[in-house]
Amino acid sequence: MSDLPESRRAAVRRGSRARVVLWIVLALVLLLIFAVAWVGARGVLAKRHLEQSVALVSTLRTQITDADTAAAQKTAKQLEDHASAARSLTGDPIWGAAQYTPFFGTNLRAVRDVAVVVDDVATGAVRPVAGVVGDLNQDAFTPKDGRIDLQPLVDAQPAVARATRTLSKATGAADAIDTTATLSPVTTAVNQLRNALGTVSRQASTANKVVQLAPAMLGHDGDRSYVLLFQNNAELRAGGGIPGAVALLQVKDGAISLGNQAAGSSFGPYEKPVLPLSADTTSLYGDITGRYMQDVNLTPRFDVTGALAREMWKQKFGQQVDGVLAIDPVTLGYILRATGPVQLPTGDTLTSDNAVRLLLSDVYAKYPDPTVQDAFFASAASAVFEKVSTGGFDTKKFITALTDGTKDNRLRLWSADKAEQEEITGTAIAGDLPTASARTREFGVYLNDGTASKMDYYLDKKVSVGSSVCRKDGRPTSVVEVTLKNTAPADAATSLPSYVTGGGQFGTEPGKIKTLVAVYAPANAIYLGASQDGKGAALQTTVDGKHPVAQLRTLLAPGESTTFRVAFLGEAKFAKAGVQAESTPGVRQSKAAPLRFDCGEPVPVG
Repeated sequence: MSDLPESRRAAVRRGSRARVVLWIVLALVLLLIFAVAWVGARGVLAKRHLEQSVALVSTLRTQITDADTAAAQKTAKQLEDHASAARSLTGDPIWGAAQYTPFFGTNLRAVRDVAVVVDDVATGAVRPVAGVVGDLNQDAFTPKDGRIDLQPLVDAQPAVARATRTLSKATGAADAIDTTATLSPVTTAVNQLRNALGTVSRQASTANKVVQLAPAMLGHDGDRSYVLLFQNNAELRAGGGIPGAVALLQVKDGAISLGNQAAGSSFGPYEKPVLPLSADTTSLYGDITGRYMQDVNLTPRFDVTGALAREMWKQKFGQQVDGVLAIDPVTLGYILRATGPVQLPTGDTLTSDNAVRLLLSDVYAKYPDPTVQDAFFASAASAVFEKVSTGGFDTKKFITALTDGTKDNRLRLWSADKAEQEEITGTAIAGDLPTASARTREFGVYLNDGTASKMDYYLDKKVSVGSSVCRKDGRPTSVVEVTLKNTAPADAATSLPSYVTGGGQFGTEPGKIKTLVAVYAPANAIYLGASQDGKGAALQTTVDGKHPVAQLRTLLAPGESTTFRVAFLGEAKFAKAGVQAESTPGVRQSKAAPLRFDCGEPVPVG
């Protein structure tokens, strides 16, 4: 080699280096091909495992609903295996390195993140819940010998709490997955995961609160007592209806009994509010809110209603109760689907078909004496309660009845225990004011009868809400539309009992319906304006805490209707959130409809 000319030796060296470089490049190409094939093959397998996981979730939901413990636990194990496999397939070093390649890396990271979230949910949420599903079946909560066995609920508390924490954490992890540059199928899969987790996490949170609170509130740790407000929707209050009858619920280790009963009219009037009222409550609803049991729910704040009702019960009977529960005749009608007909001491038969009409309309013609009417309401509640407390009902239909009542805002619960009340706050049964979040901005439409009669049986209400971002600062403009109609017969003034129409004794012409409507926006919103039937509206604008409120008064003769709109300006940080509205439950209740509001339309001014 040393005898070769220098030029030849240089050429040899260059050739050797070229071959080395070639082999290196070839090795890298082969390695890249291997990595792509490896990731691709494992990606296909991971996809199959994730798809199997999705299919098993549907199966598991059915098994849990049917309380098929053995099958649910088997399915949960299969789900856990598939989720674990998907996580393992996307967690090796090659996949990890590939996550940092241009373009494809973002998709691989997203798939990996999905696999991790699904595995965490399978292990930390599905498995613990499947383990206790047998003890939490529907029949487990049917009273036997007048008592509900609370131990299964107590035993389930740790598992349900763990599942709730896992789902909450998983929801945050899913929301954090970067999909800004992912392929459409990956983006769709991530969004589906987010939506599913968001829904399930909220449901789990509610279920967890029930499981954690129910044993203590049902007397597992000591006797409890509650005031039951039986609200009459024929005379509306913001929180439901006028409390026509009031009763005591006594609870001892799952055994519930109905104690002392009294007419709502027998409480007060008190010389001054039984508890201090905020200036906002007094401004909107007057100090009568704290002076009459029949007016404690003029405010939509059920925590205020509960505290006032509790104090009035104490002043009348000398007994300090642990909380307050509200229910109405419509919910009783739902419950009667589960219990079947009940016989009343009057000889009347109460059924799911006639409960609303009998309790909110026919009773006034059949029993003109208000004292008899109050007794009738109390006996109806007692009869239904007696059947429920002895286990004489279909459990599945009973749960559906309570669910329907809660969705309609007909069931309310307040606890005097601060820790318990903190858990109740934010749930559908709490009676809170509207809130705003990144997901939803809520509005409230609350109705109070101004006729001092029972004419609201004939009041129809439709609510819709819409929103658009029309300003450069990104703040959304939201409009709430409310239509009220008096559906009473044209001759209501003479054909209906004087007790129903008010007989003109309270300043309203018989047959007409006077209503005070308070429209609430989320905290920190700004009132913009209002209109009634396309013209400027006369109204009161004020606040309830941090919530702006617009309150209007309407007077409708039979057949008349009116429509008004109220506009609010929201916070920019919630501009992308959806909008919805809740409202006082009347005899008929419907979900708020979407309202199309374009920036080109004039904002209501008035």
